[in-house]
Amino acid sequence: MAQKQQLVARGATDLSLTGAVRRGEVIRVRNGWYSTFGEADPRLRAVRVGGRLTGISAIKARGGWVLGQHPLHVSVPRNAARQRQPQNRFRRLQPADRRRVVLHWDGPELLDEGGSAVVGIRDALVRVVLDESWETAIAAIDWALHAGQLDIIDFELLMLALPKRLQGIRHWVDENCESLPESLARTRLKAAGHGVVSQVRLRLVERIDLVIDGQVGLEVDGEEFHRDSFFEDRDKDLAITSATMHALRPSAAHVFTQWPRVQHAVTAALASRGVVVSGNSGPEPPKRRPSRRTPRKRAASPEFPKPRNTQRGWRRWSWCE
Repeated sequence: MAQKQQLVARGATDLSLTGAVRRGEVIRVRNGWYSTFGEADPRLRAVRVGGRLTGISAIKARGGWVLGQHPLHVSVPRNAARQRQPQNRFRRLQPADRRRVVLHWDGPELLDEGGSAVVGIRDALVRVVLDESWETAIAAIDWALHAGQLDIIDFELLMLALPKRLQGIRHWVDENCESLPESLARTRLKAAGHGVVSQVRLRLVERIDLVIDGQVGLEVDGEEFHRDSFFEDRDKDLAITSATMHALRPSAAHVFTQWPRVQHAVTAALASRGVVVSGNSGPEPPKRRPSRRTPRKRAASPEFPKPRNTQRGWRRWSWCE
């Protein structure tokens, strides 16, 4: 993704750019922007709208852990105009398109972070925490820590960028988490009041995904990484049982689509060992506030002071202030 002036500075001409577009070597995204990304690439669509990928769309484009489909989240400058539809650079973005495209009007401080098509990782994670569900936000930060996208300094800067009411997410994330289903299972079990420890090492095996209340060893299997490890998985189950814990091995699909069954199995396994969890004794996620997705109104100034009400309800201007 590049602007025309960047390409001209490297020797491109109007004729060569036009020829490259006609040959299908590059795509003219919108006026002054060219790209080698495919038409379906969300980065190209975000630039065509008039901004850059942000929020959960930016995390997904970076290869993060994202479950399900989400609308295209685009960060645009507060003074931006003439937003286009992501599929057609000749048609303006209509109110009916807002179900598929979510605009976030951001200030100039974001312009220096990230690339030409995607905002910086911290800005994207802040938007995820503000907009998405609690477990989705935790999974995104788990991935960023596990993949090395955030170091300890970046993580602390991320926490400082969040409202105080949301900074408690630091107690929910886990840098040892290794997959999306593991992250979702850990968050849901903690929300249900269970004590959960990730990546516990045993003497006979390398480690197990989750240990619940010290009594249940939970291994979450995804088809991608466990298709050829049948013997190793059974060997780990034997090690968990030898450690006097109940072994459970749901698939990733169970966590994604049939979580109540997994939750019931965990509860039954704990009950058989005399452990009963009554109610939700775990920490509660904070209540969310809807984020502002439209530009703020212009603040009052000496030239255009803010009107104030009189006792009769009339509005008058206080010029002497």
